[in-house]
Amino acid sequence: MDPTTSTREQFTNGLISSPVPDNAAPDWKKYVERLKVLLQKLAHHPAMVPNLQQTFMTPANSKNKVYFQWDFVGRTLGSMYSVNPTLQDLSKKEKEAWQDAVGRASFAKMLILDTQPGMLDMMTERAYPAQGGKHPEFGEEILEYRKRTLKVKESLFAPIETINPRDKSKTCPVPKQRRRMAGPYDRDARPDRERPHRPHGRERRDQRQRRSAHNTPEKKSAGNARGEPQERALPERGEQRRERTSRNPPDRSPRHKPRSPERRRRHDPSSFTSSERDSNPLSFDSLAKLDAYNEKISHHPQEKEQLLAPRETDRSHRRRQKEKVTSGRVLKDKAKHRRKSEHGREKRRVVSGPLAEEGRVKNRGGYIAEDSGKKRFGRKCWISVLVVVLLLVILIPVGIYASKKRGGGGDAEAGGPSDDGPAPANDNLKGIGENDIPAEAKNTYLDPFTWYDTTDFNVTYTKETIGGLPVMGLNSVWDDGTQANENVPSLDKKWAYGTMPIRGVNVGGWLSIEPFITPSFFKSYKPNQGIIDEYTLSKELGPQQAAKTLEKHYATFIKEDDFKQIQAAGFDHVRIPYSYWAVTTYPGDPYVPKISWRYLLRAIEYCRKYGLRVNLDLHALPGSQNGWNHSGRQGAVGWLNGTDGDLNAQRSLDIHTQLSTFFAQPRYKNVIAMYGLANEPKMIALPTSDVLDWETKAAAIVRKSGMQQYLAVGDGFLGLTKWKGQLSGVPNVILDVHQYIIFNKNQINYPHQKKIQYACQGWTDQMRQSVSVATGFGPTLCGEWSQADTDCTPYLNNVNMGNRWEGTLPTGDPTTSVTTPHCPPDSGTCSCDKANADPGSYSDEYKQWLMMFAEAQIASFEAGWGWFYWTWVTESATQWSWKAGMNAGILPKKTWQRDFNCTTNVPDFKGLPETY
Repeated sequence: MDPTTSTREQFTNGLISSPVPDNAAPDWKKYVERLKVLLQKLAHHPAMVPNLQQTFMTPANSKNKVYFQWDFVGRTLGSMYSVNPTLQDLSKKEKEAWQDAVGRASFAKMLILDTQPGMLDMMTERAYPAQGGKHPEFGEEILEYRKRTLKVKESLFAPIETINPRDKSKTCPVPKQRRRMAGPYDRDARPDRERPHRPHGRERRDQRQRRSAHNTPEKKSAGNARGEPQERALPERGEQRRERTSRNPPDRSPRHKPRSPERRRRHDPSSFTSSERDSNPLSFDSLAKLDAYNEKISHHPQEKEQLLAPRETDRSHRRRQKEKVTSGRVLKDKAKHRRKSEHGREKRRVVSGPLAEEGRVKNRGGYIAEDSGKKRFGRKCWISVLVVVLLLVILIPVGIYASKKRGGGGDAEAGGPSDDGPAPANDNLKGIGENDIPAEAKNTYLDPFTWYDTTDFNVTYTKETIGGLPVMGLNSVWDDGTQANENVPSLDKKWAYGTMPIRGVNVGGWLSIEPFITPSFFKSYKPNQGIIDEYTLSKELGPQQAAKTLEKHYATFIKEDDFKQIQAAGFDHVRIPYSYWAVTTYPGDPYVPKISWRYLLRAIEYCRKYGLRVNLDLHALPGSQNGWNHSGRQGAVGWLNGTDGDLNAQRSLDIHTQLSTFFAQPRYKNVIAMYGLANEPKMIALPTSDVLDWETKAAAIVRKSGMQQYLAVGDGFLGLTKWKGQLSGVPNVILDVHQYIIFNKNQINYPHQKKIQYACQGWTDQMRQSVSVATGFGPTLCGEWSQADTDCTPYLNNVNMGNRWEGTLPTGDPTTSVTTPHCPPDSGTCSCDKANADPGSYSDEYKQWLMMFAEAQIASFEAGWGWFYWTWVTESATQWSWKAGMNAGILPKKTWQRDFNCTTNVPDFKGLPETY
């Protein structure tokens, strides 16, 4: 897992999902399982919200004690996994690692139970005073969990007892040897080599003697033969000897040297308090500075070795400190030299504070010059200037070339649909200020000032979640009294499913990118770059540019006016495809997380406004349920299949737990009519029983959450006849079939007349058979279909791939490759030119055929529960866009108005070339 690209949420999920071996020792298993639970609880804490979507190496947005504890527990859990789980035949190094991990685990409990104001609070205030002493509470859930797991018997190696630091009746165990912490703790667990040395004991007395001897009138006026002041003059050797003999020096043997009461108190663990934790072997400052350390080495990699270098000796350290200013003065000879060389500039001390702790000040605790004269422009400065100039000469042309290569500047550089309209006004932000957003939420997906579009969102900040999903953006009132049209009931009235047909449309290619719908995302890339789906596109753009590009797409591709037009066209249902990264992402995912969530919620509210019922369609599942580009990642099926197949299946169930909990709210009871479990699972490649078992589990989760809406399951391309009797124990389930003739090489070559006849007869018979429980599954609808009669649309068969119509689809799989033309036989040369032409150039007969083909399919699917057209709008594919087809006169103006319903003979269309 790459810490520079993976988020903290992904690291958390990766650690939590790491398996526990069956042969693991009880102690190892006990610690790992408890740390996993604690890590998950900390990650779900509201104080972690601003930090979870940042990459692991990015400085945290909110440096609070919950974040520090999350990091500490995560590292501890990682240390546990570095040890052999059996705890058998451990090497000396492994034993030390295990002892260290056990110590960390116990220390983590102690830190949590050290109630406010405790060690973590003190550390946060000292490291980040700007937070003003405001500390988030761990919460009762975390505290109670730690109390329940407090008494743990460390049966292996040296026992370590967990102690509440405020309980004076117990003492903290003092280890015989101070163990070094791994990673950045090495530096923080010992005195900071950059901090001024603080003398004590005999050394302090000697310093006082030297100062008193130096400050006598005789010494102040005395000088050497050259007239220089003798600042370091000491008593004569004989005087010094007499002075020493007049005292009773302590025994210098370490074994017999007595300790003063103060030193005994400092070394007595039982006397520790929360304000004296700096001497603790585990170094509480290391927790506070962990994030600062990461930022420092990420910004100054050249200092990494210096930070981790061994501590210098006390002698060299003292010599270096003597060269610094002490109490606002410098040694006189050095001060004169500096004033001469620096043209009289005075030195001032800079109190760096947290900046120095975070690595943003190089000379920590040092001094910088205050400009009062001209600066010398030395050789090093000239070299730096030359280097900068050379870099600019090289980088500027390269940047210009890259910009031109990617299609210009701005958003066009990243690809994506162009939006010629003005940017959203976001007037609703005028009623609030940026200071109204808490510090921990700023620059996160909960910060409305970072949103591209705030239209119709409630921008009042709230951290409230339901099912772990934010309600931010939702308004608190709604109205379900709207009708889509005069032929259907309002939302608050019951719909007679099975007798009243569904007439719906998809908003595909919006929240789940599909290349043929929005080819502008992909056309600027060369084939050898391999940008073929949302996975590779997001990876190519990088987190920031991907978020910027895709949010603009979410805000502009489908707007409120689209739902208004959908209602005006006679639709009463809308199917909204969305992807799992609207909820969360996992280690290795490049997808843009969570931004599409608020646009999904706003779309539901627009549907409510226009009386449209919603079919929620989870279009992309973890691992990809079909390996096609609209599942997010083209390639192998990684859901219920492959190394992580079971893991991804469980992740999908976890996502349904969150989603169904959220949508079980009363506000969604009427507007959401159907809830899809998985779009187009590839059951021709997956074991049917595995898919059915998963769907049964998913249905149970949804029902347990309180959702009573119909559940939609895909037919998996098995054919409707094979679904008789399946999922019979699950109530209120609808079978969702997707009917296209163009993806079947044995149907795409039908002549025009036969294509309409097949829709009227073949699909109608299938639908009637399936909709009856006596002969088929039961409730059945068509969730996707189009009027396209060829597969000529660019990118329809994947980016940079050909088509079946012209025989240019070499997939590498003999069962799917098509290398000979599959337009109707004896029709002449097969060409996609006319199919992809502007609809204004269509002949009248071709327009008649397209309208009749669409009406035939509508009649067929209304023999079942109804239909959803794929899709409402595209960038350029007219035969896949109801909006474009309606405007071109090849689709009905109203969904219920049609001239053909399969009750009359189909014309032979002799005057229409079959190559069309």
